[in-house]
Amino acid sequence: MFKLTGQIKVIKDTVQVTEKFAKREFVITDSSSMYPQDIMFQAVQDKCSMLDGMTEGETVEVSFNLRGREWTSPQGEVKYFNTLDAWRIEKMGQGMPQGGPSDMNLDPAASPMPSGGTDASDDDDLPF
Repeated sequence: MFKLTGQIKVIKDTVQVTEKFAKREFVITDSSSMYPQDIMFQAVQDKCSMLDGMTEGETVEVSFNLRGREWTSPQGEVKYFNTLDAWRIEKMGQGMPQGGPSDMNLDPAASPMPSGGTDASDDDDLPF
């Protein structure tokens, strides 16, 4: 299982590939590095509907599985394909920066000490 947070760039319509198989593709822009990446995911079967409440431009967290397969062409050439299968999409809070802090790392215990000064015992540990 993998997770990626980014902004929805494209949401395509659901495509009925066969009588028993439907898929819906969408693109997320990952801006967590110096060079933003547009990454395509797919939702299949009943997961296609999870994109119905989403709009392009929203920041979301996508939970997905990485899948790979081998395919042999009619000419005998073997090729390999990867698919990112999304199984959950969660909207991120309004105003939260991309790749910004989550609730988990906003722990009050990790914040600076409240007014009242510093802990003097920390200063005493220095050898000079």
